[in-house]
Amino acid sequence: MEERTITINGLSKTYSVTGWRVGYIVTTPALTGAIRKVHDFLTVGAPAPLQRAGVAAMQLPPSYYEELAKLYHQKRDNLLSILDQVGIPYFVPKGAYYIFAEIAKFGYKTDIEFTNYLIKEIGVAVVPGSSFFSQPEKGNSFIRFCFSKKSDTLQSAGERLVKLRAKINF
Repeated sequence: MEERTITINGLSKTYSVTGWRVGYIVTTPALTGAIRKVHDFLTVGAPAPLQRAGVAAMQLPPSYYEELAKLYHQKRDNLLSILDQVGIPYFVPKGAYYIFAEIAKFGYKTDIEFTNYLIKEIGVAVVPGSSFFSQPEKGNSFIRFCFSKKSDTLQSAGERLVKLRAKINF
């Protein structure tokens, strides 16, 4: 399979540089020519300083990845604990820094309505679940939380989310 395998990856999330849009491919020389042609027509090259920073980042020691995994694991567990306190069911993420949660019990007709309530009344922003479905109505009872935030931001969100328990009867 080696001669037909193409690995595509980005630096955005591993190195916390989501705005950079820097990534890479690994494949055989025979396949890189066609990929370069497509890339040339679809994008403008990433700035050279960002590419150099990406190379430096990819040379970080294994301890970087171990600490990053530990940090995200802690942040995930903290937010899951808050969701447990509030009574929001969720899917435990195994490789992302997002938590997909189920909100049907709160009585809102759509995820958009609940999202607006969270923003305006609770002060926490989430992504409506319907945005992840080709048939949006299938996502009406879901929202997505992101725990790739500063610890104080997550703590504040947690304090606000706990208020849901008192504000909504379910």
